Amino acid sequence: MQASELRVALFSGNYNYVRDGANQALNLLVGYLMAEGAAVRVYSPTVADPAFPPTGDLVDVPSWPMPGGRGEYRMAKGLSREVRADLTAFAPNLIHVSAPEVLGHRAVTWARRHRLPAVASLHTRFETYPRYYGIGFLEPLMERMLTRFYNRCDTVLVPGNSIADVLRDWGVEAPIGIWSRGIDHDRFRPDRRSLEWRRSLGIADDAVAIGFLGRLVLEKGLDIFAEVTAELTRRGVAHRVLVIGDGPARDWFADAVPDAVFAGFQSGDDLGRAVGSMDVFFNPSVTETFGNVTLEAMACGVPVVAARATGAVDLLEEGVNGFLVPPRDVSAYADAIQRFATDHDLRARAGAAGHAAAAAYRWDDVNRAVLDTYREVLARRG
Repeated sequence: MQASELRVALFSGNYNYVRDGANQALNLLVGYLMAEGAAVRVYSPTVADPAFPPTGDLVDVPSWPMPGGRGEYRMAKGLSREVRADLTAFAPNLIHVSAPEVLGHRAVTWARRHRLPAVASLHTRFETYPRYYGIGFLEPLMERMLTRFYNRCDTVLVPGNSIADVLRDWGVEAPIGIWSRGIDHDRFRPDRRSLEWRRSLGIADDAVAIGFLGRLVLEKGLDIFAEVTAELTRRGVAHRVLVIGDGPARDWFADAVPDAVFAGFQSGDDLGRAVGSMDVFFNPSVTETFGNVTLEAMACGVPVVAARATGAVDLLEEGVNGFLVPPRDVSAYADAIQRFATDHDLRARAGAAGHAAAAAYRWDDVNRAVLDTYREVLARRG
């Protein structure tokens, strides 16, 4: 099947109104598919002032602000009559859903009703979110709901083998394929490191900067990050905390890590400079399915300490380019970071190994795997 024969309707709960790793991957995928000759139409909630321009044709889906103090996100109401009419006129031959929320469920139902294949891609460990908001008892229920959702699809695309194993353990029986992630190797590389930029933030040349990168939300493990850096201080391990990003938990995090340097949201080559200027990247999140930020740090030659969780276990080789730690073990995290903070040669070796490993991750290669999956699914459907 030629790519030019594909007509893909892509459904996203957040395609471009708040920037995150998931929608960056989706926009790059749409750009790749269009360059290959496929027709793609995207359906997502929109806002008047999005974080970045969308790639491809974007159709607004009616939505409400997300409740629970997270109004920066939108919750789609489903498929309105206007959206269904637009879908019918577009006449897709394949549906791609990127999140298991109301819009994703309605899109899969529409696909089944019209006897079209549905491909799902998994980007976030949504089932882990309740534990950060005092409702962890809901996690088993969410796992069952997610299993049902993915079993309604023809294929599920996940970023790596570790999350594929999680889905199989839940009971997902739909075929599972790998859609990894790539990286901009011009933006993220070791020579982006800038001592001048660090000095402008008050970070000395010989200080060990322990970096955080991502949206400042509780589910990124901010509580563990704060406890670990406090433990390093208690031990007398010299370090500075460098926080790259912004989000609704910024004030909470600033109170929890009072000596941290907050550089705010960074993008483009400024982001590459910020990541490259870290000495150790610390990622305690267990909500990642891949961990784009971990790969960005590796590409910049920055050694990583991360939770032994999905995503990181596919990227890191223990003791070679970083350390993997049981997710909430504060003492073990502090041990690992202390090793890097006090051993310059170890940092240099691990950083070089991470940079070499990151070289294999290129967007065209990983997006080609999605195109091949579409072809396989359509071939199975005859």
